[in-house]
Amino acid sequence: MTSSRKLALAAGLCFFVTHVTSIGALVLYEPLLQHAEYVTGRGPDTPVLLGALFEVGLALAIVGTAVTLFPVVRRHGEGLALGYAALRTLEAAVICIGIVSLLAVVTLRRDGAGAAGPDGDALRTVGGALVAVHDWTFLLGPNFVLGANTVLAALLMYRSRLVPRPIAVLGLVGGPLILASATAVLFGAYPQLSPWGSLAAVPVFAWELALAGYLTVKGFRRPGTAGSPGPTLPVAPTTAAAPTA
Repeated sequence: MTSSRKLALAAGLCFFVTHVTSIGALVLYEPLLQHAEYVTGRGPDTPVLLGALFEVGLALAIVGTAVTLFPVVRRHGEGLALGYAALRTLEAAVICIGIVSLLAVVTLRRDGAGAAGPDGDALRTVGGALVAVHDWTFLLGPNFVLGANTVLAALLMYRSRLVPRPIAVLGLVGGPLILASATAVLFGAYPQLSPWGSLAAVPVFAWELALAGYLTVKGFRRPGTAGSPGPTLPVAPTTAAAPTA
């Protein structure tokens, strides 16, 4: 297996991991995110801790996509490739801030479980603020920053034809769309977890799944394959035939 094929396989697997871990974390976080009384309640914290572990895996897989794609796409635009790697790393860093905020809620719960009266109200207020931090990081990282790095990656793929152009077009459509949706959420047009927000995320979701599937199964396309221009061969100069006696 060539180095390029190994990088393609690793990138595809990292993209798949980002989807599994992000969905898994959202499900596991449900008791904390949807119930304000969680911070003053009793019971196991295991689901939330597992959700945090899933999001750690998500952050690592996001960085993994940048690390595995950069050596290949840099040949087709080093500035864009560097921008993609930087934004992908920023997305992971923002997600980690959200993880810390929810783990802080778990700490408050352990220290003040069963608190009532003013103490319980104070815990719920602080816990709500920490959940709000997570919600904002979810908007900034997997929406604003994701939209920007999707545009860069899709542009690189479109120009280089490392993957079929219809896949790249999905990213070129999905990136601006999720940026527009994030802006609408920021100004209160609709909640992030809403039918409109979910609909706006479909093209990016399809882009990443299609890219992951293609890279895992096929790898990067090579110059000269169907749909991409082959190398230009030099034409030998012609010389006039020498006159015969």
